[in-house]
Amino acid sequence: MSGYVAVAAVLVAGLLLVTVAMVVRRLLAPHAPHVAKLTTYESGVDPVGEGWAQTKVRYFVYAFLYVVFAVDAVYLFPWAHVLRSSDIGTASLVEMGIFIGVIVLGLAHAARRGLLRWV
Repeated sequence: MSGYVAVAAVLVAGLLLVTVAMVVRRLLAPHAPHVAKLTTYESGVDPVGEGWAQTKVRYFVYAFLYVVFAVDAVYLFPWAHVLRSSDIGTASLVEMGIFIGVIVLGLAHAARRGLLRWV
């Protein structure tokens, strides 16, 4: 039960710290709203047009594929390090082969659908 008490204490302390910081900021920070301060600021350029802009879905797809392969690398490096021990054996090699096979299957599916073209 003492483990739960420690976790609860850390959560309460964290929430209390955030709440106190927000209250202190509200009390001490200067508040002088001005029209120029309330406008949107983006890279030193005044905003032009609407705030809504369409973007291509392919950028999301590239980001998603990057995340997939980054996660793949995160699993491969520790596995390769632990592979040196003799008690893991063939089962681990088969499991990693299945894992890489699923990743390659996903990459083949993305290539077949044309998601890897840059144009």
